[in-house]
Amino acid sequence: MQRAQHKESLARRFFRGLLALIYLVAGIAHIRSPGGFLAITPDWVPFAEQVILLTGVAEIAGAIGLLIPPGTIPRLRYAAGIGLALYALFVFPANINHAINNIPISGQTASWLYHAPRLAFQPVIIWWALIAGGVTDWPFRRQNS
Repeated sequence: MQRAQHKESLARRFFRGLLALIYLVAGIAHIRSPGGFLAITPDWVPFAEQVILLTGVAEIAGAIGLLIPPGTIPRLRYAAGIGLALYALFVFPANINHAINNIPISGQTASWLYHAPRLAFQPVIIWWALIAGGVTDWPFRRQNS
């Protein structure tokens, strides 16, 4: 009896690990140094300090979830991919607020050479989280061996 197994490419593992590292570092930053994140949070977000803390915890949890080997805890990587994709979607208003209102962080403002690529890359980050979590393979195909 043969069982088809999906062998994950080295590139896919690398980019999943890279995304996990990025989210881990960002999560720690949200918890340790929330000031910059609070500065760009839109005024309409209630309980902004608590939201920033919880987003840091969510980023760290998502990063850990991406690194859990498949089969260890069923569907955890899948859930982490969805969670991080939703996270990237929900923080988009803060990134827009930062750009449009040219909010300084630590006394420094950023130009559109920073803001434009950051805003344009947000859909890629959402897609990357979905790929990393095994939610989608679009536009690639899984190859069974």
